[in-house]
Amino acid sequence: MPRAPIPSRFFAMVIARHENRFLLIQENLDGNPWYIPAGGVEPGESLHAAAIRETQEEAGVAVRLEGIVRIKHAAIAEDMTRVHVIFLASPVGDPTPKRAPDEHSQRAAWFTLEELADRPQRSPAIPTLIAEVAAGAPVSPLTLLDSTGVSDGP
Repeated sequence: MPRAPIPSRFFAMVIARHENRFLLIQENLDGNPWYIPAGGVEPGESLHAAAIRETQEEAGVAVRLEGIVRIKHAAIAEDMTRVHVIFLASPVGDPTPKRAPDEHSQRAAWFTLEELADRPQRSPAIPTLIAEVAAGAPVSPLTLLDSTGVSDGP
């Protein structure tokens, strides 16, 4: 007898780089920690489109996706898995992030690696991941995800 499929939730995350700075958002969570733009993929939406949308909503910055930094898969319960696709991106047009709070985040800002250390982080893995990207960690092409017919930028 075949086993029932395990539902999976997909999330797009974005490490946006502009010169020697990285884009973070201050979240609407207790303590207002900093994190990279990220969020769930909506029904009918590609991972690529979700990454671009989440960065625009949370940071107010339009981006062009450049590659894939990492794909993470984890069983979060016996009957649920989570998949995170972490994209590398660069700003398109004006890189000025939003500064006023809204339903998506408190604000956004560009930080150097050194400045990241002075900010409360939602996850200690994010500064480490950003440091790896800054040091030249391998980045896979966007074609790693088969998104036939999907645009990779505005």
